[in-house]
Amino acid sequence: MHTKQWLLLALLFTCKFLGAQVTDTSSVADDTDYSSFGDVAGVKRYTTQKVLNQTPNRIVSIGYEYHGAFDMPNVPLSPLGSGDVTRPIKHISGLRAQVNIPVISTTKIIWQLGASYWRSNYSFDKSRGISDFSSKLGTYGMHTAGLNTTIFKPLNEKNFLILQASADVNGVFENLKEVNNRAVTYSGAAIYGWKKSEKNMFGIGVSRTYRAGQAIAVPIILWNKTFNDNWGMELLLPARGHLRYNFSTSNILQLGYELEGNQYWMRTASPNGEVYIQRGELKPRLMWDKRLFGFVWLNVQGGLRYNWRYDVMNKYDARKNDQLFFSSKLTNPFFFNISLNFVSP
Repeated sequence: MHTKQWLLLALLFTCKFLGAQVTDTSSVADDTDYSSFGDVAGVKRYTTQKVLNQTPNRIVSIGYEYHGAFDMPNVPLSPLGSGDVTRPIKHISGLRAQVNIPVISTTKIIWQLGASYWRSNYSFDKSRGISDFSSKLGTYGMHTAGLNTTIFKPLNEKNFLILQASADVNGVFENLKEVNNRAVTYSGAAIYGWKKSEKNMFGIGVSRTYRAGQAIAVPIILWNKTFNDNWGMELLLPARGHLRYNFSTSNILQLGYELEGNQYWMRTASPNGEVYIQRGELKPRLMWDKRLFGFVWLNVQGGLRYNWRYDVMNKYDARKNDQLFFSSKLTNPFFFNISLNFVSP
């Protein structure tokens, strides 16, 4: 399928999770002592959703990701799964694009809509032969496109709610006509939190996610904390967590990890005529964010792609062993990602 067609698919079906942002207004520079006046009667104050020195939120992001060579063991030689072989993969590469639009942004509520498109192009070493599974994967690649919505609702000066929901279309599609409801996955999260100070916010909640390749419901912890002018941390566990070092407000280094994944539909010559690739990967990584000019930032990251799960199942959301087509213990390559980002003020 041509790249333009997949970009059209991205516009129609896309998504990924990001939060919105509100910035505080500047104080008036004069000699008046406003503390003597107190608060205006009846005015309710609300907390914001960021801590000092936190990395900026991306409104538009366009990037490229590359994974080095690795092996895919236990790939069936035939559609019936009899016999298997190790398939060497020379590399995986692909576009990553996302946009996040604030629909409402006030002190009382922030509502944001997002869209994204990810592609993974597999380059197999064909000197070792090719199977039905690896042929389709190498020819058409993996695609993820979807929509999401995120709401940040401050309740008062200290407490807040975050609600998020998303729908993704994931698959190995030969053409747009193959896109179907069996390729759709749904995720969501809800967090209740406390903003203890402008340097510390904490929240707990629950999430339904496919990040580990299978649909799971897990408790989640949000903790963003700035220790001083240089050091801080940004956690959304278990999905991701990073230790942050600020050289300045426009030059930031982070060390941590992210768990990525989803379930992908694929038509094959297997007995069911289709399979579902449950793909999850853990990425320990180092990230560098640098402001180039205005609101345009560069992000560069590199690390290890560790295989969490690569199970090919015969049914949607399958978990039982008798529903397994095959499982592959992928070896673990290094990866890098580079992107240009237009960020919020």
